[in-house]
Amino acid sequence: MILEKYGFTSFFEEQKIATTSSYGRVTAIFRDFYRVITENGEFLATLKRGNFYELSSSNLPAVGDFVEVSSQKQILSVLQRKTIFSRMNKESEEQLIAANFDYALIVMSLNHDFNLNRLERYLTVAWDSGATPIIILTKADLVDDLTPFTQELETVAYGVPTYYVDNLSHRGFEALETDLKPNSTLVLLGSSGVGKSSFINSLAGADLMKTSGIREDDSKGKHTTTHREMHLLANGWIIIDTPGMREFGIGLNQTGLETTFSDVEELGEGCRFHDCSHTNEPGCAVQEALADGTLSVQHYENWLKLQREMAYHARKNSPALARQERDRRKTIQKSLRTHLKTRPKR
Repeated sequence: MILEKYGFTSFFEEQKIATTSSYGRVTAIFRDFYRVITENGEFLATLKRGNFYELSSSNLPAVGDFVEVSSQKQILSVLQRKTIFSRMNKESEEQLIAANFDYALIVMSLNHDFNLNRLERYLTVAWDSGATPIIILTKADLVDDLTPFTQELETVAYGVPTYYVDNLSHRGFEALETDLKPNSTLVLLGSSGVGKSSFINSLAGADLMKTSGIREDDSKGKHTTTHREMHLLANGWIIIDTPGMREFGIGLNQTGLETTFSDVEELGEGCRFHDCSHTNEPGCAVQEALADGTLSVQHYENWLKLQREMAYHARKNSPALARQERDRRKTIQKSLRTHLKTRPKR
């Protein structure tokens, strides 16, 4: 019954093989230990190293994973994931953030933290995770007129449910709580100081999380969450909190990018050339939409930026693509040197 409360559905039940092992869910990760909840209680477990030859992030347990555990409190394997959220670091290495959640709650505050470009990044990885993205805008009590924010959101968040909430007065929570399915797992994504910890406390109806204030000059807050951790609320929801992430790489989330920028993708279908890059080709429907104002320049430029970032990570993770890019650069440099040699001297 404990695991059922923690989201152990038939999807995971059907994966059970070993009869001598127990199964549990990872609720927190520390440097060398994993906190696991099982039918026999909660305890700290270690990895059975022989079962995890590749110690890359994608192969190791993440918060939210269901795992097979031995009687020696060693994690033997990770069950197949339903959803997963990861980010790419500067070395193009994938870092798992959370697994097996139903909703990805993107939390931003209605102050200096409100940033459409960052929101598009979060939406890209949220769509690619396989979960349902939801936008939570905190500190709604600081804004008299929400119309400008709603209009801006309509340019980037197509059909994504959005809730304006005030953590102190509980304003806006009634609608959110009505729309969330019972016993769902929610992962919270957002920068430091946006009110994630206060949001969890308000949703839980109890002070589960330590909170801190924000600096008045730039509205940035301190990291009150220092590691990824799961909480089972009294009302049945399961929340995975994550440390604040102001910037992170989107990695290779092509599906998420196509969904977040579906307007650019749809416009691209009307281009003259099927391989149009939407930059300077003749008959480009995207450029025409930019010219007549039906497509936001900021939205388009962020699409270009994320496309370049994704191509960079693809080259870093593919020797063939990296070699192709090196050959392309050599060709350009050779052509430039030839041009300089043949250019008439003044």
